Amino acid sequence: MATQSTAARQNNSLSNLPSNPIGYLVILAAVITGVIHLLLGPQVMGFSQLLGVLFILNGVGFLGGTVLYLTNYWRSELYFVAAGYAIATILGLFMFQGFSIEAFYMNGDLNPMAVVSKAAEAVIALGTLYLHSNTSA
Repeated sequence: MATQSTAARQNNSLSNLPSNPIGYLVILAAVITGVIHLLLGPQVMGFSQLLGVLFILNGVGFLGGTVLYLTNYWRSELYFVAAGYAIATILGLFMFQGFSIEAFYMNGDLNPMAVVSKAAEAVIALGTLYLHSNTSA
C-alpha cells in the first residue's frame, strides 16, 4: 500500500515519516512557503503592520502543520484542513493584490517570492487532497 493508514501511523513513536513520496513533496512545499512568509514578514511589516503579522502567522502555520503531519496526532481529516489553508493563502494574495496576474508583480517586475510561494501552496493543496484520497481509514 502506498500510504499509511491511520492505524499504521499510531505506534509507540511520537513521529512518523510519510510512506508516500507525495508526502515528502508536500512537506518540502510547506517548508518553502513557510520560510518565505517568515522571511518576508518583517519586510512587509515596514509598510503594513497587519499584513506583516499575517505573513508571520502564515509561515508559522505552514511550519506547524508540517510538524503536526509528522506526528501521531495527524488524522486523515486534516488533509482537508491543509488543502483549505493552502487555498486560502493563495486567495489571500489576490485579495490584497487584486484578482489579476498583476498580483504576482511588484514595482513592475515579476515577484519570484510570490510565484514560488503560490506554486508551493498549490502543490500542498493538490498533494494533500491526493494523500487523503489514497489513505485508507
